[in-house]
Amino acid sequence: MAWLYLHPEMSCSVTELARQFNVSQSTVSREADHLAAAGLVREERKGNLRLLRADLTNPLARPLTELLALTYGPAAVLADVLPPVDGVDEAFIYGSWAARYSGEAGPPPRDVDVLVVGDADEDDLADAARSAERQLGREVNIHRVSAAAWKSAGDDPFLASVRSRPSYPIVEPGERS
Repeated sequence: MAWLYLHPEMSCSVTELARQFNVSQSTVSREADHLAAAGLVREERKGNLRLLRADLTNPLARPLTELLALTYGPAAVLADVLPPVDGVDEAFIYGSWAARYSGEAGPPPRDVDVLVVGDADEDDLADAARSAERQLGREVNIHRVSAAAWKSAGDDPFLASVRSRPSYPIVEPGERS
């Protein structure tokens, strides 16, 4: 259910979902039956192919999507993969995901933009991004800035833009020991 609601632009086959989560097709099919009966997913048949999609017309769709995004979405996944990386002083989701988290309307984001403050190794951040991408099924773009650059009130247009728009904290100052 989380995969379908966090990828509302996609229809997924039972076979694709079973492969994605390394479970049997019968397990996915049984769960899909329950979700369809509850009106949470829509089904479409194309020959032998059973396609599933989140039913966004259900009154529970918005609060359910918000709950699933917080528990299985970028915030949850990045909160697991970024804190272990040495040199991450702070980290934020910014861009379209942060805007959706803050309630701004718009289409589902295609990728996740992350700002890391600190001196973390670029290769370690790339590994964390790839790990998050595998779990989220979306591209994760990590941009690193030094603590000095983040704290300064300089005229970096990128940082000014990030500061002026919604952001969602992943690693907060002083959170790491």
